[in-house]
Amino acid sequence: MINYRFYPSLLNVFSRYLAGGNLSAQELINSINRVPTPTTAAQERGISFEEAIVKGTNEDRFDAEIVKKVRKLLPRPIVDTQVYCQWELDDVLFYGYVDLIGKFKAVDLKTTASYQPGRYVHNHQNLYLHALKRKGIKLMEYVITDFSDVYVESYTLTHPIDKQLEEIRLFKTFLEEHRPLITDKKIFVAPGEDTDARRRPMSQ
Repeated sequence: MINYRFYPSLLNVFSRYLAGGNLSAQELINSINRVPTPTTAAQERGISFEEAIVKGTNEDRFDAEIVKKVRKLLPRPIVDTQVYCQWELDDVLFYGYVDLIGKFKAVDLKTTASYQPGRYVHNHQNLYLHALKRKGIKLMEYVITDFSDVYVESYTLTHPIDKQLEEIRLFKTFLEEHRPLITDKKIFVAPGEDTDARRRPMSQ
């Protein structure tokens, strides 16, 4: 029975909290509760870059060589974009949207101010691979740019995910310890509730 719904960006925040990454318990709870925070310039640039790569929107804002390099690394053909996927792990529904998929690989576009190799080795988005296995996806790739160069990290289904699974277990414990403070109704699954976590279209 599914009791929780978790998505990777939240799990990555929890991972940072566990690592002592300058994040208080209250800030973590705010993230869990989706308390709005202003979009930073770096986040806005990342969103715009993804739009430029995938849709060609305002791509002249970015270095043409970087755009070309990134596009060369995308799957051909691109089968779909913003692909919803989910994976059940015991009583947790892990879900999210991967940027794009080809026939055999999923790609997530990343922008950063500075890049260190192996940055995404324990990223919870690696679990997308298992969620997309039924679609024939065998490879998860991060295509990363710091706007001066382009980097790739590739992970297969055999890549260890023990750390992520342990963090999911610890996150459940954290949630139960702070349950009265959790206001995001999507985190906990009520008895008899539909577990599906995908975005609902806005009603007219």
